[in-house]
Amino acid sequence: MTLEEQNQKSIKDTMDIIINAGDARAFISEALDAVAEFNYSVAKQKMKVAEEKLTVAHRLQTKKLQQEAEGDDIQYSVLFTHAQDTLMTIKTEFNLTNKLITVFEKRDQQKR
Repeated sequence: MTLEEQNQKSIKDTMDIIINAGDARAFISEALDAVAEFNYSVAKQKMKVAEEKLTVAHRLQTKKLQQEAEGDDIQYSVLFTHAQDTLMTIKTEFNLTNKLITVFEKRDQQKR
């Protein structure tokens, strides 16, 4: 693979991190909307899809980090830094939303 092909693959993988993380954010938002409607089963389904998207993004990130750890010469990329920031921010939103689903579901069960 030529250097140009490697650079193009790196950019594509980086964009795939951002796209998958962004898709996860959309599903997280839909899950929160479902919580607002007291529909916890839909919220959990949306979170499952969000988790799948985050897993894809995380694997792409890990692959790139492993390449550098193995000694491959990885060029610094502002785009990759943005992708990592996006992924970690949305992962935090994911964790918080999971906790909110648990808290609200328990609260609503106690009201019954």
